[in-house]
Amino acid sequence: MRDNYALSKSSVSIEANGTTYKLVLDTRTTLLDALREHLHLTGTKKGCDHGHCGACTVLVNGTRINACLSLAVMHDGDRVTTIEGLGTPGNLHPMQAAFLECDGFQCGYCTPGQVCSAVALLSEIQKGVPSHVTDDIAAPMRLTNLELRERMSGNICRCGAYSNIAEAISKVVGVDE
Repeated sequence: MRDNYALSKSSVSIEANGTTYKLVLDTRTTLLDALREHLHLTGTKKGCDHGHCGACTVLVNGTRINACLSLAVMHDGDRVTTIEGLGTPGNLHPMQAAFLECDGFQCGYCTPGQVCSAVALLSEIQKGVPSHVTDDIAAPMRLTNLELRERMSGNICRCGAYSNIAEAISKVVGVDE
Protein backbone atom coordinates (compact mmCIF):
# COMPACT_ATOMS: atom_id res chain seq x y z
CA MET A 1 0.00 0.00 0.00
CA ARG A 2 2.85 2.41 0.82
CA ASP A 3 4.18 2.13 -2.75
CA ASN A 4 1.17 4.08 -3.99
CA TYR A 5 2.42 7.04 -2.00
CA ALA A 6 6.01 7.09 -3.20
CA LEU A 7 7.64 10.48 -2.75
CA SER A 8 8.23 12.50 -5.86
CA LYS A 9 11.59 14.25 -6.10
CA SER A 10 12.76 16.91 -8.47
CA SER A 11 16.05 18.62 -9.31
CA VAL A 12 16.05 22.34 -8.60
CA SER A 13 18.70 24.96 -9.28
CA ILE A 14 18.38 28.03 -7.07
CA GLU A 15 20.73 30.98 -6.89
CA ALA A 16 20.68 31.99 -3.22
CA ASN A 17 22.60 35.10 -2.22
CA GLY A 18 24.79 34.91 -5.30
CA THR A 19 25.66 31.21 -5.10
CA THR A 20 23.98 28.62 -7.32
CA TYR A 21 22.82 25.46 -5.60
CA LYS A 22 21.62 22.29 -7.28
CA LEU A 23 19.25 20.35 -5.05
CA VAL A 24 17.15 17.21 -5.32
CA LEU A 25 14.07 17.85 -3.23
CA ASP A 26 10.74 16.30 -2.40
CA THR A 27 8.36 18.26 -4.63
CA ARG A 28 6.40 19.26 -1.51
CA THR A 29 9.37 21.11 0.02
CA THR A 30 8.67 24.78 0.57
CA LEU A 31 11.20 27.39 -0.43
CA LEU A 32 11.49 28.23 3.27
CA ASP A 33 12.42 24.67 4.19
CA ALA A 34 14.84 24.42 1.25
CA LEU A 35 16.61 27.57 2.44
CA ARG A 36 16.70 26.61 6.12
CA GLU A 37 17.09 22.83 6.07
CA HIS A 38 18.98 22.19 2.84
CA LEU A 39 21.04 25.37 2.33
CA HIS A 40 21.40 26.18 6.06
CA LEU A 41 20.39 29.81 5.51
CA THR A 42 18.64 30.10 8.84
CA GLY A 43 18.20 33.88 8.91
CA THR A 44 14.83 33.45 7.25
CA LYS A 45 12.42 32.42 9.99
CA LYS A 46 9.48 30.05 10.13
CA GLY A 47 6.80 31.90 12.05
CA CYS A 48 3.25 30.82 11.37
CA ASP A 49 3.94 28.60 8.33
CA HIS A 50 0.68 29.90 6.83
CA GLY A 51 1.73 33.19 5.21
CA HIS A 52 0.20 35.37 7.92
CA CYS A 53 3.22 36.78 9.76
CA GLY A 54 5.87 37.59 7.12
CA ALA A 55 8.80 36.21 9.15
CA CYS A 56 9.77 34.13 6.11
CA THR A 57 9.84 37.05 3.63
CA VAL A 58 12.61 36.74 1.04
CA LEU A 59 13.26 38.38 -2.32
CA VAL A 60 12.82 36.24 -5.43
CA ASN A 61 14.13 37.96 -8.54
CA GLY A 62 13.77 41.21 -6.59
CA THR A 63 10.14 40.66 -5.54
CA ARG A 64 9.19 39.83 -1.97
CA ILE A 65 7.35 36.62 -1.24
CA ASN A 66 6.42 34.51 1.75
CA ALA A 67 8.80 31.57 1.40
CA CYS A 68 6.51 29.34 3.47
CA LEU A 69 3.78 29.56 0.82
CA SER A 70 5.93 28.77 -2.17
CA LEU A 71 7.27 25.40 -3.25
CA ALA A 72 11.00 25.26 -3.98
CA VAL A 73 10.38 23.53 -7.34
CA MET A 74 8.55 26.67 -8.47
CA HIS A 75 11.82 28.60 -8.23
CA ASP A 76 14.07 26.54 -10.47
CA GLY A 77 16.51 29.04 -11.99
CA ASP A 78 15.37 31.91 -9.76
CA ARG A 79 17.55 34.33 -7.82
CA VAL A 80 16.69 34.30 -4.10
CA THR A 81 17.98 36.87 -1.63
CA THR A 82 17.67 36.23 2.09
CA ILE A 83 18.72 38.46 4.98
CA GLU A 84 22.19 36.86 4.76
CA GLY A 85 22.52 38.10 1.17
CA LEU A 86 21.69 41.75 1.82
CA GLY A 87 24.84 42.66 3.69
CA THR A 88 27.61 41.45 5.96
CA PRO A 89 28.44 42.49 9.53
CA GLY A 90 31.20 44.71 8.17
CA ASN A 91 29.18 46.04 5.24
CA LEU A 92 25.50 46.26 6.16
CA HIS A 93 22.77 47.05 3.67
CA PRO A 94 21.49 50.60 4.41
CA MET A 95 18.19 49.11 5.63
CA GLN A 96 20.00 46.77 8.04
CA ALA A 97 22.03 49.72 9.36
CA ALA A 98 18.88 51.83 9.79
CA PHE A 99 17.13 49.03 11.71
CA LEU A 100 20.10 48.89 14.08
CA GLU A 101 20.33 52.66 14.44
CA CYS A 102 16.58 53.11 15.03
CA ASP A 103 16.12 50.03 17.24
CA GLY A 104 13.74 48.55 14.65
CA PHE A 105 13.54 45.27 16.54
CA GLN A 106 13.10 43.86 20.02
CA CYS A 107 13.30 40.07 20.14
CA GLY A 108 14.53 40.06 16.53
CA TYR A 109 12.58 37.04 15.31
CA CYS A 110 10.62 38.98 12.68
CA THR A 111 13.52 41.27 11.77
CA PRO A 112 14.89 39.32 8.77
CA GLY A 113 11.46 39.29 7.13
CA GLN A 114 10.84 42.93 8.06
CA VAL A 115 14.17 44.00 6.54
CA CYS A 116 13.64 42.01 3.33
CA SER A 117 10.14 43.44 3.01
CA ALA A 118 11.43 46.97 3.61
CA VAL A 119 14.11 46.52 0.93
CA ALA A 120 11.39 45.40 -1.50
CA LEU A 121 9.32 48.42 -0.49
CA LEU A 122 12.20 50.69 -1.55
CA SER A 123 12.30 49.02 -4.94
CA GLU A 124 8.52 49.29 -5.36
CA ILE A 125 8.57 53.01 -4.55
CA GLN A 126 11.52 53.58 -6.91
CA LYS A 127 9.72 51.73 -9.74
CA GLY A 128 6.44 53.55 -9.08
CA VAL A 129 4.52 50.38 -8.21
CA PRO A 130 1.22 51.44 -6.62
CA SER A 131 -0.21 49.84 -3.51
CA HIS A 132 -3.83 49.33 -2.47
CA VAL A 133 -3.87 52.78 -0.83
CA THR A 134 -2.13 54.78 -3.59
CA ASP A 135 -4.41 57.71 -4.39
CA ASP A 136 -3.07 58.76 -7.78
CA ILE A 137 -1.24 56.04 -9.68
CA ALA A 138 -0.19 58.56 -12.35
CA ALA A 139 1.55 60.84 -9.83
CA PRO A 140 5.17 60.31 -8.80
CA MET A 141 5.32 57.69 -6.07
CA ARG A 142 6.16 58.90 -2.59
CA LEU A 143 6.24 57.10 0.71
CA THR A 144 3.57 58.42 3.05
CA ASN A 145 2.82 56.98 6.47
CA LEU A 146 -0.29 55.31 5.00
CA GLU A 147 1.74 53.84 2.10
CA LEU A 148 4.41 52.56 4.48
CA ARG A 149 1.85 50.90 6.77
CA GLU A 150 0.05 49.30 3.81
CA ARG A 151 3.23 48.02 2.20
CA MET A 152 4.54 46.56 5.47
CA SER A 153 1.17 45.15 6.60
CA GLY A 154 2.19 41.59 5.69
CA ASN A 155 4.92 41.62 8.33
CA ILE A 156 3.87 41.23 11.95
CA CYS A 157 6.05 42.22 14.91
CA ARG A 158 4.71 40.53 18.01
CA CYS A 159 6.86 42.81 20.20
CA GLY A 160 5.28 45.93 18.70
CA ALA A 161 8.40 47.69 17.37
CA TYR A 162 6.35 49.22 14.53
CA SER A 163 7.19 52.87 15.20
CA ASN A 164 10.93 52.12 15.17
CA ILE A 165 10.56 49.96 12.05
CA ALA A 166 8.73 52.83 10.31
CA GLU A 167 11.43 55.25 11.46
CA ALA A 168 14.16 53.02 10.03
CA ILE A 169 12.41 52.69 6.66
CA SER A 170 11.71 56.42 6.51
CA LYS A 171 15.35 57.15 7.30
CA VAL A 172 16.52 55.06 4.33
CA VAL A 173 13.88 56.50 1.99
CA GLY A 174 14.84 59.99 3.14
CA VAL A 175 11.47 61.22 4.38
CA ASP A 176 10.36 62.47 7.76
CA GLU A 177 7.57 60.42 9.29
